[in-house]
Amino acid sequence: MSKRLKVWVSRPLFADVLARLEQYVDIDAEAVERVHDAQELKQRLAAVDGAIIGLADRVDAATLAGNHRLKVISNLAVGYNNLDVEALTKAGVLACNTPEVLNETTADYAWALLLAAARRVGAAERWLRAGRWRGAMRFDDWLGVDLHGKTLGILGMGRIGQAIARRAGGFDMRVLYHNRSRLPELVEHGCAAHWVDKASLLRESDHLVLVLPYTAENHHIIGAAELASMKQGSVLVNIARGGLVDEAALAAALREGRLAAAGLDVFEDEPVVHPDLLALEQVVLSPHLGSASADTRRNMAGLAVDNVLAGLGVGPGAGRPPAPINPRVLAMRERGGKA
Repeated sequence: MSKRLKVWVSRPLFADVLARLEQYVDIDAEAVERVHDAQELKQRLAAVDGAIIGLADRVDAATLAGNHRLKVISNLAVGYNNLDVEALTKAGVLACNTPEVLNETTADYAWALLLAAARRVGAAERWLRAGRWRGAMRFDDWLGVDLHGKTLGILGMGRIGQAIARRAGGFDMRVLYHNRSRLPELVEHGCAAHWVDKASLLRESDHLVLVLPYTAENHHIIGAAELASMKQGSVLVNIARGGLVDEAALAAALREGRLAAAGLDVFEDEPVVHPDLLALEQVVLSPHLGSASADTRRNMAGLAVDNVLAGLGVGPGAGRPPAPINPRVLAMRERGGKA
């Protein structure tokens, strides 16, 4: 009997999902959520044929150096800024992610943050819990910003952005978007969204949601100049990646009253949050929860398992991973190249 392949799972996962993985391979699954340093990550990956990892696990050329065993790695996320895709491809390691299954849940959460920030839910709840609601409130206490009938701007119009746009119809909102490339007319019509240039988006949006990927070109795409050009009293929500926003500049815009509020689910130096943001009541902060529903996280884990099994050539989808990031590795394998 041939030796079974081995897969490392870098964070706790649902037992039934792991059981499906264990039908085909031996697994080494972490029971406690923790951060793995570079040396430990290198050692772990050198001892397995496949791995399921999280965004905190950074895999680069140094991590892969001397690794002749690893065949596939799957990120438990849509984004993969933690992966050096070029280094993985050179090493013949298939990289995968978990897109699509979290689109609607993340869009829901964008609206949760938007509503909470605009209507000052977080600050009002803290005030109530502190026992400060002892008498009648002033008529002008806790005044928030309306969403209905206002203009929603979306920067980045992939599938999550489109899902956010579709929900705006229930609030009778005008929807504008800016994307590197304009959507087909039929898709625009389905979202009831209109393309504008970036300057117009910033100038005309009452509420702006960031849903674009992080790249070197997009670093601090919302900085001091962009914040200064936004509509007075507008609301900013970021559910994409922290590095898109200059957090010090955002804190200054909030302190000065240029922006009414912000809702942030992502931060540039996660899990560290900029202290200027922590000091402000008009920003709602959450710890990267966009996809955090039970159903969606289970679906993400299941997709990661499908990726790894297929990448290892076992299971019902052997050789056909559903979400490859560097499919060139599959072509290399078909040609008998390094894998």
